[in-house]
Amino acid sequence: MISTVTTSTVSILTTPAIAGSLAVISVLLLFALLLQKEVATASEDSRLRKLSRFLNFSIVPLVLAFILIVIYKVSAVLN
Repeated sequence: MISTVTTSTVSILTTPAIAGSLAVISVLLLFALLLQKEVATASEDSRLRKLSRFLNFSIVPLVLAFILIVIYKVSAVLN
């Protein structure tokens, strides 16, 4: 059962169209979270400042994914 799920997951993620869609979705999500963080940081409310700190937990992995996407796209152009 686990090998079937893993195999189908890998085959879905290696499809170029779906991988490109996931890249676009992750970049848009990163943009939205960075925008929310800026708004929360500029606020005087303590709850929003706490939200700003918690947003880092989701922003950091998305920044790493963005860097990998950029490296992949640049290497594809250079080849």
